[in-house]
Amino acid sequence: MQQPAVNVMVKAARAGGNILLRHMHRLDALNVVEKERMDYASEVDGLAEEAVVKELRRANPDYAILGEEGGPQKGNRGPSRYTWVIDPLDGTSNYLRGFPHWCVSIALCEGPEPIHAVIFDPLRNELFTASRGSGMQVNERRIRVSERKELAGAMLSTGFPPRERKRAGAQLKCVGDLLATAEDVRRTGSAALDLAYVACGRTDAYFESGVQPWDIAAGILMVREAGGRVCDFRGGATGPVHIETGPRHLVAGNVRIVDPLLKTIASSGYLQAFS
Repeated sequence: MQQPAVNVMVKAARAGGNILLRHMHRLDALNVVEKERMDYASEVDGLAEEAVVKELRRANPDYAILGEEGGPQKGNRGPSRYTWVIDPLDGTSNYLRGFPHWCVSIALCEGPEPIHAVIFDPLRNELFTASRGSGMQVNERRIRVSERKELAGAMLSTGFPPRERKRAGAQLKCVGDLLATAEDVRRTGSAALDLAYVACGRTDAYFESGVQPWDIAAGILMVREAGGRVCDFRGGATGPVHIETGPRHLVAGNVRIVDPLLKTIASSGYLQAFS
C-alpha cells in the first residue's frame, strides 16, 4: 500500500500531466522563452507547476517547495523540515518539438534526503513511485535494477546539457571509450526518466553532469530503493539535493556496473575536466 504522501504526489503529478497533455497538440501557439542558451521553457511549464503546487499545498501547506520554474518557496509558516522538489516538465525540449519522451517529477525531501518520489509519464500512463525503505514500483508492480554483471554489453544513458558544452569533447571521448565495451549509449532528453529507467532495469546505468536538484531528486531515491547505487563522478555521495542548487555530476546504476563506469569516466579524461 502506498504511503499517504505518495498518494498526494501521484494526484499532483497527474494534475500536472493532464495540463501537459491538453497543450501538446497546439505547441505552435505556446509562448517559449530561452532561460539560458539552448535552455527553454514555455507557458505550459508554469501552468503544469501551478497545478502540481496547488495539490501539494492543499495537502501540506507548511512544506517548502523547490520548483524548476518557481524556484524556492517557504511554507506558509516559514522554513520547513520538508521540501517538495518539483520538475513539472522534465524533457521540455522534447515536449516542444513533439518528441514523445517527457515526464513530471516530484520528490519529498526531509532535510537534504528524498524520502518519497513520483515520476509520471503521461504519454505511456506509467507511474514510477518509491518510498525510503519500501522499494520502488512501476504502476504498483515492485521492480529492481538490472542484474548485468559487467560493463560489456551494458545499455547506458547520458545527457548533453547546454551549460556543459565546454566539457563536450571530454564527454564524447568518454562515450567513445564506453562504446568499445558497452552495447550502446542512449541520450533521451529526460534525466528523471533516465533514472527511472535505471531503477526498473530498462538501462543498466546513467551518467550526466550539470543536472539540477529537480532533475534528479525523485530518480535518486528510485534507484536506491530498486537496489542500485548513486554517486558522483568520483564515487562519493551525491550531497544534498535541495540545498546545493548548482550543477553537479551523477552516476546511477546497478552496483556491479557503477565501478567500471567510474573507471572509464576517469581513464578517458572526462573526470579531469571538472578539476
